[in-house]
Amino acid sequence: MRVRSLLLAATLGVGAVVISQPAYAAGPAIQITKIYYNSYGRTSDTPVTNTKLNGEYVQIKNTTKKAVSLKGWTLRDKQSTTSGHIFKFGTFTLGAGKTVTVRTGKGKNTSANRYWGRSSSQGTFAYIWNNTSDTAYLRNASGTLKDSCSYKSKSTVYSKAC
Repeated sequence: MRVRSLLLAATLGVGAVVISQPAYAAGPAIQITKIYYNSYGRTSDTPVTNTKLNGEYVQIKNTTKKAVSLKGWTLRDKQSTTSGHIFKFGTFTLGAGKTVTVRTGKGKNTSANRYWGRSSSQGTFAYIWNNTSDTAYLRNASGTLKDSCSYKSKSTVYSKAC
């Protein structure tokens, strides 16, 4: 989904001509930049602890020069038909150029970290991101898809830069 801006420079006799894509093609203003989908690599997901749950996260960055309200925005995985697999931002503003980390477990919300609120009492069902493959979807308050990031893993690297 993400299109990065490209520059093409061609030398024509006395100078260079630079052709670029329009500004909107530079990528989404609010974008998923990383998914850490298995907090402890090859170790077992059990027993489920809040520390393990919070080691699983998604980072979202505001690439603009203005703060953006994320109130009502959602972050979900491919199996979002499961009610607990949809995180909805409450009143929250992401500062210009800032990143927020959405952690799976519980904690105190700050400007840098938001918490999904999943609990160890839910057992292994508390985890959101599958260890082998999944897709994260970020939608605005109107439900319009703003960004997505998919991964498939067969290695010991348990994070995906998007």
